[in-house]
Amino acid sequence: MDSSPPPAMESLAMTAAKVRSLLCKSQAITNSMVYTLSSFDNRLSALQACMRPIQAHTDVLCRAEMNITTTLNSIEGIIRKFDIAHQLEDHIQKGPQDNIKSYFKAIDELRSINTFFSSNNNLRSTNEVFIRTNNAFEMAVQKLEEKFKMLLESYSKPQKRQHLIDSLPSSLQSSSGSSGKQDKNGAKNLKNAVYKLPTLIPPLMSHQLRELTKQLAQVERNQQCLKIFKVARSLALERNLEKLGVEKLDEVDLQKMKWDVLVKKIGDWIQAMRIAVKVLFVAEQKVSDQIFDDIHYIKDQCFAEVTSNSMTMLLNFGDTIAKSERSPEKLFVLLDMYEVMLELQVEIETIFSGDMCSKIRDSAWGLTKCLAQAAGETFDTFEGSVGSDATKTTCFDGSVHPLTRYVINYMKYLFEYKSTFEQLQDSKSESKENFLFGNVIMRVLQALESNLDMKSKHYSDPALGPFFLMNNIYYMSKFVRRLDPKDFPYSDWIDMHKRVVQNNALMYKRSAWAKVVEVLSTKGLTSPGSDNSTDQSNHRLIVSKIVVKNRFKSFTALFDELHQKHCQWVIADTELRESLKLSVSEILLPSYRNFYKHIGSKLKPADLDKYAKYSLEDIENKLEDLFQGKPPSETKAVKTITE
Repeated sequence: MDSSPPPAMESLAMTAAKVRSLLCKSQAITNSMVYTLSSFDNRLSALQACMRPIQAHTDVLCRAEMNITTTLNSIEGIIRKFDIAHQLEDHIQKGPQDNIKSYFKAIDELRSINTFFSSNNNLRSTNEVFIRTNNAFEMAVQKLEEKFKMLLESYSKPQKRQHLIDSLPSSLQSSSGSSGKQDKNGAKNLKNAVYKLPTLIPPLMSHQLRELTKQLAQVERNQQCLKIFKVARSLALERNLEKLGVEKLDEVDLQKMKWDVLVKKIGDWIQAMRIAVKVLFVAEQKVSDQIFDDIHYIKDQCFAEVTSNSMTMLLNFGDTIAKSERSPEKLFVLLDMYEVMLELQVEIETIFSGDMCSKIRDSAWGLTKCLAQAAGETFDTFEGSVGSDATKTTCFDGSVHPLTRYVINYMKYLFEYKSTFEQLQDSKSESKENFLFGNVIMRVLQALESNLDMKSKHYSDPALGPFFLMNNIYYMSKFVRRLDPKDFPYSDWIDMHKRVVQNNALMYKRSAWAKVVEVLSTKGLTSPGSDNSTDQSNHRLIVSKIVVKNRFKSFTALFDELHQKHCQWVIADTELRESLKLSVSEILLPSYRNFYKHIGSKLKPADLDKYAKYSLEDIENKLEDLFQGKPPSETKAVKTITE
């Protein structure tokens, strides 16, 4: 077997030998390089030692170069900022008239530049750049304020008076200058009434003003902006109220003012209150919301300050009226004012919500209570005056006394305020019973009746006193009968006073006509005698012509006197007048008929006609003249009664 290695292994061994030889050479080269490098390192260390001072100086120069570069860059930035500020100055000088948006941009850039300079305290103290840019910025802000003021004032003109009135529902537009019934009729169905809000500032202009307020807010000029807004808008509000007739009024002015002038001013005030609260203040709140939309605390403060003077003017007028003298004629205007304050109470609390408006809310509620108190005290004055009226005015015709007419008309008018009047107790500490309308009427009627009873005793004619009471009590009863039983639940009063009227009518008839009826008695008209017949035994009672003549003469005198007098007495109510005339006829005509017939059967027609001035028909006609309040008309020529 051949022991020589195979050719492949031989080749592998040769290759390994070559590799070993190469590795040996490489090691030798490496060792040589290490030696060489070692010698270089020794020389480099020596060189570095020599270069170290030079390197330190070089580092100092590099740092200086960096500082110089940084400073140059800062200076270039300052110069750029200054150049921009210088360029903006021309734009600022022109103001925001041409392009408001570019002006806003210029202010933003100026503010940025100003912030840059103010943050570099070392620069601020060494040059005037900051002062110059700050002055330009202040000028820009001032021109913004001027622009805001100019725009606001140009759109803060007072509305035309008719436009303000047209904002009310049609049912209330005719109530200017009046108070009471006209105003109440219009105020009955106001729950769903439509009020037309005027456009105080156009939407486009509101947007521009809002942008201006934003810019001013960004530069902390909120209070200046608020002051400008308050002056312009509050002045416009006050002028609107003046156009509606509202003016400042003190107690001295009130005392000098004629009643009809005062009533007109109160009517104007009532209308102005509705327009102010339901229209102007709502529209003003809308303006504040639009312009100060993004600044809530300013928005609330702004609305409160804008409306404060106007609301105070309105409330002060009402307060002056409420604190004035308590005369009965003021009750209805006080109730009108009280009613409108109740009507507006919810709106006032809604519009003037929040802490900023708390003073206005409190003042409004204070006026409502003050008006209620004034109205209650004024009615007390009226009620007291009814019972204590001591006027010496005498109704010589026995007609309805002026006091009675005044009181009943007063109560009729008060009835239209029934619901409002009964609410007075809500603002007073008194019992509700005192303000129930039925109780109120009863108290007033009792006071009036007592006063009338005293006045009836002043008549010297015994027939005129009961005639006067009959007339007046009937007038009172007629008013009460027309009331709804729910409003006056005292049916026994009506029945009782019906009897009072009847009793006084009876007393009148007895006092006035009893003597006339007594004269018509047939007693004492005859005396014993005989006629001229041949039968002397045929005796009968004969009528004495003397007695007949005197009876007719007495009757005529009494009747003419009563007729003359009672024709001039007055019963205005047709039903009562006809009833009393009929009652007089029922006692007088039968007596006269009986007397006339009795005498007629005893006397010759010629003698009867000679003694009797009036026929039965004449008496009937003359009784028709009674209680007309005018001199009697003659129905027959006056005759002279002779023997």
